Amino acid sequence: MTDTTLQRTSALIKGPFELESAQDPHSEAELLALLAERIEEMLEKRPEYLMSLLYRLDVLEEKIGPVMHPSAPEPPHIGLARLVLERQRQRVETKQSVKTPPLKDMDDWTW
Repeated sequence: MTDTTLQRTSALIKGPFELESAQDPHSEAELLALLAERIEEMLEKRPEYLMSLLYRLDVLEEKIGPVMHPSAPEPPHIGLARLVLERQRQRVETKQSVKTPPLKDMDDWTW
Protein backbone atom coordinates (compact mmCIF):
# COMPACT_ATOMS: atom_id res chain seq x y z
CA MET A 1 0.00 0.00 0.00
CA THR A 2 1.43 3.40 -0.93
CA ASP A 3 1.78 6.15 1.67
CA THR A 4 -1.05 8.14 0.09
CA THR A 5 -3.35 5.13 0.02
CA LEU A 6 -2.44 4.32 3.63
CA GLN A 7 -3.20 7.88 4.76
CA ARG A 8 -6.53 7.99 2.95
CA THR A 9 -7.53 4.52 4.12
CA SER A 10 -6.57 5.46 7.66
CA ALA A 11 -8.69 8.62 7.45
CA LEU A 12 -11.72 6.59 6.32
CA ILE A 13 -11.29 4.19 9.22
CA LYS A 14 -10.47 6.60 12.05
CA GLY A 15 -13.78 8.46 12.10
CA PRO A 16 -16.26 5.59 12.24
CA PHE A 17 -14.12 3.59 14.66
CA GLU A 18 -13.37 6.62 16.85
CA LEU A 19 -9.62 6.15 16.70
CA GLU A 20 -7.59 9.04 18.04
CA SER A 21 -5.93 11.23 15.45
CA ALA A 22 -2.71 11.00 17.46
CA GLN A 23 -2.54 7.34 16.45
CA ASP A 24 -1.16 7.82 12.93
CA PRO A 25 -0.09 4.41 11.68
CA HIS A 26 3.13 4.26 9.69
CA SER A 27 2.30 0.96 8.01
CA GLU A 28 -0.61 -1.21 7.03
CA ALA A 29 0.30 -3.60 9.85
CA GLU A 30 0.07 -0.80 12.43
CA LEU A 31 -3.31 0.29 11.07
CA LEU A 32 -4.53 -3.31 11.19
CA ALA A 33 -3.35 -3.66 14.80
CA LEU A 34 -5.07 -0.41 15.89
CA LEU A 35 -8.27 -1.38 14.15
CA ALA A 36 -8.23 -4.95 15.50
CA GLU A 37 -7.80 -3.64 19.04
CA ARG A 38 -10.75 -1.29 18.62
CA ILE A 39 -12.92 -3.99 17.05
CA GLU A 40 -12.11 -6.38 19.91
CA GLU A 41 -13.33 -3.75 22.36
CA MET A 42 -16.47 -3.16 20.30
CA LEU A 43 -17.20 -6.90 20.09
CA GLU A 44 -17.18 -7.04 23.89
CA LYS A 45 -19.01 -3.80 24.70
CA ARG A 46 -20.99 -2.69 21.61
CA PRO A 47 -21.52 -5.64 19.23
CA GLU A 48 -24.77 -4.28 17.78
CA TYR A 49 -23.13 -0.96 16.96
CA LEU A 50 -20.17 -2.77 15.38
CA MET A 51 -22.45 -4.82 13.13
CA SER A 52 -24.34 -1.68 12.14
CA LEU A 53 -21.06 0.02 11.36
CA LEU A 54 -19.89 -2.89 9.22
CA TYR A 55 -23.16 -2.71 7.29
CA ARG A 56 -22.76 1.05 6.72
CA LEU A 57 -19.18 0.55 5.58
CA ASP A 58 -20.42 -2.01 3.04
CA VAL A 59 -18.49 -4.97 4.43
CA LEU A 60 -20.26 -7.93 2.87
CA GLU A 61 -22.22 -10.22 5.16
CA GLU A 62 -20.96 -13.25 3.20
CA LYS A 63 -17.44 -12.37 4.33
CA ILE A 64 -18.36 -11.59 7.94
CA GLY A 65 -19.92 -15.01 8.61
CA PRO A 66 -16.80 -17.11 7.99
CA VAL A 67 -14.63 -14.68 9.97
CA MET A 68 -16.95 -14.94 12.98
CA HIS A 69 -17.19 -18.73 12.82
CA PRO A 70 -15.50 -20.58 15.72
CA SER A 71 -13.33 -22.56 13.29
CA ALA A 72 -11.95 -19.43 11.60
CA PRO A 73 -8.14 -19.45 11.32
CA GLU A 74 -7.71 -16.22 13.31
CA PRO A 75 -9.62 -14.45 16.09
CA PRO A 76 -12.78 -12.61 14.97
CA HIS A 77 -11.49 -9.13 15.78
CA ILE A 78 -8.47 -9.60 13.52
CA GLY A 79 -10.54 -11.09 10.71
CA LEU A 80 -13.06 -8.25 10.91
CA ALA A 81 -10.24 -5.69 10.94
CA ARG A 82 -8.85 -7.26 7.76
CA LEU A 83 -12.26 -7.04 6.09
CA VAL A 84 -12.71 -3.38 7.05
CA LEU A 85 -9.20 -2.50 5.92
CA GLU A 86 -9.71 -4.33 2.62
CA ARG A 87 -13.04 -2.58 1.95
CA GLN A 88 -11.79 0.89 2.80
CA ARG A 89 -8.67 0.38 0.68
CA GLN A 90 -10.93 -0.61 -2.23
CA ARG A 91 -12.88 2.63 -1.76
CA VAL A 92 -9.68 4.70 -1.81
CA GLU A 93 -8.34 2.93 -4.89
CA THR A 94 -11.65 3.38 -6.70
CA LYS A 95 -11.71 7.09 -5.90
CA GLN A 96 -8.14 7.41 -7.19
CA SER A 97 -8.80 5.54 -10.43
CA VAL A 98 -12.25 6.89 -11.31
CA LYS A 99 -12.26 10.61 -11.92
CA THR A 100 -15.60 12.29 -12.45
CA PRO A 101 -15.72 15.59 -14.28
CA PRO A 102 -17.08 18.54 -12.32
CA LEU A 103 -20.71 19.39 -12.88
CA LYS A 104 -21.37 22.29 -15.21
CA ASP A 105 -24.14 24.83 -15.07
CA MET A 106 -25.16 24.24 -11.48
CA ASP A 107 -27.16 27.48 -11.68
CA ASP A 108 -29.61 25.81 -14.04
CA TRP A 109 -30.59 23.19 -11.48
CA THR A 110 -33.73 23.89 -9.55
CA TRP A 111 -34.61 22.19 -6.33
